[in-house]
Amino acid sequence: MSFEIQIATSYSQINAQDWDALTTDSPLLSHAFLSALEATKCVGEGTGWQPYPILVYESGKLVGAAPLYLKGHSYGEYVFDWSWAEAYERSGLSYYPKLLVAVPFSPITGARLISNNPDVQAMIIRTMEQQMQQHDLSSAHVIFTDESSSAALKASNWLRRDGVQFRWRNENFRNFDDFLSHLSHDKRKKIKQERKKIVSAGVVCKRVKGRDIQPQDWDFFYQCYTNTYLEHRSTPYLTRPFFDAIGASMPDNILLIIAELEGRPIAAALNIYGQQSLYGRYWGTLEYVPNLHFELCYYQAQEFCIAEKIEYFEGGAQGEHKLARGFLPRPTCSYHKIAHPDFDKAISQFVKREAYGMAVYHNELEERAPFKAD
Repeated sequence: MSFEIQIATSYSQINAQDWDALTTDSPLLSHAFLSALEATKCVGEGTGWQPYPILVYESGKLVGAAPLYLKGHSYGEYVFDWSWAEAYERSGLSYYPKLLVAVPFSPITGARLISNNPDVQAMIIRTMEQQMQQHDLSSAHVIFTDESSSAALKASNWLRRDGVQFRWRNENFRNFDDFLSHLSHDKRKKIKQERKKIVSAGVVCKRVKGRDIQPQDWDFFYQCYTNTYLEHRSTPYLTRPFFDAIGASMPDNILLIIAELEGRPIAAALNIYGQQSLYGRYWGTLEYVPNLHFELCYYQAQEFCIAEKIEYFEGGAQGEHKLARGFLPRPTCSYHKIAHPDFDKAISQFVKREAYGMAVYHNELEERAPFKAD
């Protein structure tokens, strides 16, 4: 077999159909999503996210890829290595730039070495290692990896780092009440009370699919989105044109949930979904209503998954409160290659200690599972 490896510097250089043929039913890995980030300047020059995707061709056909970026910082990753960067700097070394394989701003597990061929995956790994050496980079990171990518990286002796997220599973529930019937009494009672208070407050929620989202809906959502960052004294990662772009290019993968009070919109939550999974992404509110976050970000999305027969609802990073809403903990992992031998040894010891603590934490979460005992 004759393989050719290329590194692009823009998703505009990649044929969209070829890329999407590798990423079936992965909307956050789709060419539309990744190219929209670039086209609307969420990533690219001046952002610290320089697209650097690896492409593997066999006889002119794209057979493997990795969404690689050259990173100038560690923002928007959700696998935190700030302490590693600080240690490098204290030693007089440069941690940035570094290589990162990820979906920007999205703590979503999925394919990262995108190929079913182990040889192709190994080529992608070797290419990253060669780029590290050629450009004298501190490190390379592949975060939120699926089982296939993890196996390939483990075989190449990359350092594994463990994490925990929360995921809800649709067990072929007939409706929301059927889902509630599987929860323990106290959890079921709590959710019913929270939803009743939303109705009593006069809040009405509507679910709008991508093709029905109007420009004024996007305007309102973006106001909510930016307000969330302002309340946390932070800066939004995504630009207003980005949402127009994905609304136009991937409307069948978008669900916008809007809460209204006395006929005016007060909050919104954005979800992206495929045939198997729905991903909760961004939310914000302009008026405080008790329990509105739970209704808009969890219960409405769970109802949608049940109606559309979507199996998984990925709740994303952090949030132990998700346990009480029917989510269960599940392990996540990332893999890291550290160029400096002394730092490689130190970080290796760190991730081993961290893995032990993460395992204990995961077990504690499982003991708090919200479902009835069998």
